[in-house]
Amino acid sequence: MIIKKDSLKPIDFSGLKIYDFTEGLEMSSSFAVIQMPPNSQHSESWSTRSDKYYYIINGEIQFILEEKEFNLSKGDFCIVKKGQHFSYKNIHKNFANLILIHTPNFNINYEKFKK
Repeated sequence: MIIKKDSLKPIDFSGLKIYDFTEGLEMSSSFAVIQMPPNSQHSESWSTRSDKYYYIINGEIQFILEEKEFNLSKGDFCIVKKGQHFSYKNIHKNFANLILIHTPNFNINYEKFKK
């Protein structure tokens, strides 16, 4: 199966552009690319279903995992286990791009967001 990025419509999630390559497919995992403009962020959340795997393609982000802060840049990898609280933000002048894999696959009904 081949999926071309040009065939995808990005999801706007609080300023982040998310390209979900597996949307609508019955797969055991899901795969997305996230484009983060400067000063954008993903607010605190957690999943009751999936482990998440983040790989930084380029740029730098500040990642908070269970209240611990990490600065991640190109080539860094972060695992967020099911139930762990996390957030991240791009505090730099350049775009950051990340790969995100959910296992089991992404389902918005199992994602929780701090209010």
